[in-house]
Amino acid sequence: MSSARLLFATAGLETSVEDVTRHAGVGMGTLYRHFPTKEELIDAVLEDALAEFVGLAEAALDEPDPWTAFAMFLDRAIAMHAENRGLKDVVATRAHGLSRAAAMRRRLRPLIVRLVERAQADGSLRADISPQDISLVLWGADGVIDYGSAVAPEVWRRYLGFMLDGLRSAAATPQAQPPLTRAQVDRAKRSER
Repeated sequence: MSSARLLFATAGLETSVEDVTRHAGVGMGTLYRHFPTKEELIDAVLEDALAEFVGLAEAALDEPDPWTAFAMFLDRAIAMHAENRGLKDVVATRAHGLSRAAAMRRRLRPLIVRLVERAQADGSLRADISPQDISLVLWGADGVIDYGSAVAPEVWRRYLGFMLDGLRSAAATPQAQPPLTRAQVDRAKRSER
């Protein structure tokens, strides 16, 4: 499983099971005895990473300052995306039907809602941001990570700085386009595949 963990983290979920078995030095039969489908392998490999992602949100909610909590969550979440491309595929851009991943997303959603609502309630986060907009922030960061990783692996931090400045209530200007609904976010994830 360590070979799958490493390959999924570095190359994403498009890594073939053949690449995993070759890297691990085992045959396909060995892999399929433990994981009958690639989805089950992905599910097992990413369970710890997904739990860590949920843990980031829970830790952020322990931060007393709502803006700091919100910014801290985004910083750490995007750092995880940069370090683990497989996690990025599951959390940010894929609509995998993986049971553990789906359970983690269900645990994560209300935490993100709380982070957003807390920062809005204290006036630091613009009022027109919705929890669904956080998916867009992560998707945008993924594009920056993909684009710049070979030449400037930390360039996503610059992008995040610009995003956080724009998310502050003091910088808010009225938006003509409403936020995506949860259903629209889910459809967008499916179309990304």
